[in-house]
Amino acid sequence: MHKFFCLSFNVLEDIISVDDQEQIHHMKDVLRLKPGEEVDLFDEKGNEYDCIVEKVSDKAITFVIAHRHLAPPKREGVGITVACAIPKNVKMDDIVDKLTQLGVERIIPLETRRVIVRLSADKKKERLERWKKIALSATKQSKRNFVPVVEPIQSMEEAMSNLKNFDLKLIPTLGGERRALKELELERKPQNVIVFIGPEGDFTDEEVELAKKNGCIPVTLGNLVLRVDTAAIALASFFRLYGNN
Repeated sequence: MHKFFCLSFNVLEDIISVDDQEQIHHMKDVLRLKPGEEVDLFDEKGNEYDCIVEKVSDKAITFVIAHRHLAPPKREGVGITVACAIPKNVKMDDIVDKLTQLGVERIIPLETRRVIVRLSADKKKERLERWKKIALSATKQSKRNFVPVVEPIQSMEEAMSNLKNFDLKLIPTLGGERRALKELELERKPQNVIVFIGPEGDFTDEEVELAKKNGCIPVTLGNLVLRVDTAAIALASFFRLYGNN
């Protein structure tokens, strides 16, 4: 059974109409959907609809809703946000893809002091649109119902200005006084976690101090020096497993 994420569709009683031309082309010309076929549709809120194709045309595809599965009012498990420095040798594309598969809710690309990749305003917009498409594709592939939010590229100062909704804030770093993850007092599971991942060369001392002033806990990931993508995936995996136990 095919499963489609739709950014916008019209719901009228028990009928759903999709009029986005890109999706119509994919459904009609690539997958060759026919009336009577069963499909799943879901939206950005996590609502899911078991549908039967009613009519296929060049202008719209309509579906009859067989069952509705509305998103629960409260998310289960830990909400994970990863603020990740844009790496030099590893594509941010791959990081967005892997973090989406791991159930991360929000991804913030960071332009820290030691980030080598510097993008123009136009390039930033172009990359953001590409990352959003990658997140959407990975959402479909992993069959998750929520597409993660991919934020515009931010500086450390910008990212630090909006931390009030997180009850656990971590910044892995290679030096200074740090704590191991297993040493954190996590008897009461956090609901919303944000993790800052630094670039090749680590965060500067000033960035770590800024993070500490905003409630972030410096942590170590062990004796090995991990690449940007490995560190992001490792921490997302940790909280993904931790939040479901």
